[in-house]
Amino acid sequence: QMTLVESGGGSVQPGGSLKLSCVASGRTFSRITMGWFRQVPGKEREFVSYITASGARTDYADSVKGRFTISRDNAKNTVWLQMNSLKSEDTAVYYCAAKSLLSDIGPGTADDYNRWGQGTQVTVSS
Repeated sequence: QMTLVESGGGSVQPGGSLKLSCVASGRTFSRITMGWFRQVPGKEREFVSYITASGARTDYADSVKGRFTISRDNAKNTVWLQMNSLKSEDTAVYYCAAKSLLSDIGPGTADDYNRWGQGTQVTVSS
């Protein structure tokens, strides 16, 4: 059973940067597509970014394109989300997730991810 542990969240001023990390347990990390989602109270979990198992393909929500970068190191069982030019609307709990091997290719939706971390809070405020 894979477990995911996020870190790197915190408080930052608008325009600032944060880098989130997600470390996975288990031996199957290199086979699994990974994603980042975020959620604010009262709203559904929102797709942010994903990266395929090899790292060859990535995608981003329109709201973060050009500002966020996803990457991974399979030797370290780690996926990162570099967040630059942060805005107040980026404030949310950010979750790392592992995509089910049975799901279709592509980023999918939250329902296609079957392992989730505990989340890390990102607050962007002046």
